[in-house]
Amino acid sequence: MFRYLENIDIFLLFLYFGSVMFVGLYFSHREKTPTEYFLAGRNVGWIAIGSSLFATNISSEHFIGLAGSGANSGLAVGHFEWMAVFFILVLGWVFAPFYLKSGVFTVPEFFERRFNKSTRMYLTTVSIVAYILTKISVTLFAGGILLNQILGWNMITSAIVMVIFTGIYTIAGGLSAVIYTELIQTVILVGGAMLLTILGLNEVGGLRGLQAALPADYFSMFKPASHPEFPWTGIVFGAPILAVWYWCTDQVIVQRVLSAKNIQHARSGAILAGFLKILPVFILILPGMIALALFPGIRGDEAYPTLVISHLLPVGVRGIVIASLLAALMSSLASTFNSSSTLITMDFYKQFRPDANGRELVLIGRLATTALVIFGILWVPLIRSISSQIFIYLQSVQSYISPPIAAVFIWGILLKWINGKAAIVSLVSGGILGALRLILEILSKREMMNFGMMQWYADMNYLHFAIFLFGISSAVLMFVSLLSAKPEKHKLAGYTITKIEDLKDAIKGTSGRNPVWDKLNIAFSIVLILTILSLWGIFF
Repeated sequence: MFRYLENIDIFLLFLYFGSVMFVGLYFSHREKTPTEYFLAGRNVGWIAIGSSLFATNISSEHFIGLAGSGANSGLAVGHFEWMAVFFILVLGWVFAPFYLKSGVFTVPEFFERRFNKSTRMYLTTVSIVAYILTKISVTLFAGGILLNQILGWNMITSAIVMVIFTGIYTIAGGLSAVIYTELIQTVILVGGAMLLTILGLNEVGGLRGLQAALPADYFSMFKPASHPEFPWTGIVFGAPILAVWYWCTDQVIVQRVLSAKNIQHARSGAILAGFLKILPVFILILPGMIALALFPGIRGDEAYPTLVISHLLPVGVRGIVIASLLAALMSSLASTFNSSSTLITMDFYKQFRPDANGRELVLIGRLATTALVIFGILWVPLIRSISSQIFIYLQSVQSYISPPIAAVFIWGILLKWINGKAAIVSLVSGGILGALRLILEILSKREMMNFGMMQWYADMNYLHFAIFLFGISSAVLMFVSLLSAKPEKHKLAGYTITKIEDLKDAIKGTSGRNPVWDKLNIAFSIVLILTILSLWGIFF
């Protein structure tokens, strides 16, 4: 049952499972109100928030995808990791004050207050469908590949074990259980991945040995505009669009900030997450490059598992590394389950039963999580039908759904004359264009048909498409706004930033002001930005 593992490795794995379950279930008796269940009582400190943001983001597909891209094309994929740092800071410095001051439970609720109820329903529906079809399915698919190659478990067994274990403490403990288990999982994730990287570098003769074994362009992050996967034009102009959506409007991420004790904890947590996001380039992408140097000709999705089962890892260390993989998988699943149940309860159920009491809402939240866990188990048999090609399509789906959301969010915050009617028209039309792109791309790649003059639409690089779709969505948003009535004033106060005073007012509306803490946050933010810019300069 545990291929490649010795008794000490197996013991460490059981210790990991036991620790996570203990911490997760510890919080189950503390969840009483909707605020406690869905937002951990809005009482989470900055260390837990930063760790949770990182662990939520890093999942099993990162171990396969980042290491695989490292083996296929080098460090270029690391742009997504380091660029994310700037938008995590934007979340902490710009948007967190508005979210916290508004007192919302969900991002769609914020959209309703700024625009209208239709935008809330649209964003909630799109988010839940996207979580089920991408986050849950991709996590199970990638996790199944990892555990199959490393432990010898078949994909059915591995996925069911992960879903059940994760579901138990998520249902019982709510967001508190999810966040504080992710604190443990972050330590294990980073520790295990760092051990593998260090041992791998030692095997290839250090960084110089790795550079000698691989093409020089593997160490250059900026690729030509014609590069099929990471053109610099797409990285510079397209990736930020995806980052705004993911780091500033995605419920799974924003929910961690909503749980903060106050703005300073939220901001410090974001800064900590930013520093942690420096690491994946070195502990996930670099191992893929090491795998290629040690095992020439290896396929990208085999890079990380091959290193784990190779002779590199001594007894005991392999157990720690595998525990880090499980930590990534379980943290992502738990976050998705909890955030989806929050959306279902607060944005759907409460709309139909506005008088529902707190106990009823918590019960619905638990039932919604249970339903998602059951769905995850029922989805498992279909995992085998997901080819590696479909996996790639699922990974690029965010390029097709996020630009309209990012456009409405950004311009709605910055421009007071953007109204609700324009917002929903932009969201729906952009969603249709994104869905059309996905369908055409699948049909084209499978050579099922040629689209003639529309072939460019199917073949455009996904980052370039994100730029295109953001532009179209923005144009629709502004055009419809100009032709229709201006929004009501109550939908603007506290929900727009048209001058610096608006941001100052939002900050004043949050508790926990501490001038010394603010200065430390500013200092560490500057250090973080300079660090990223320096790293880009080194690997230009």
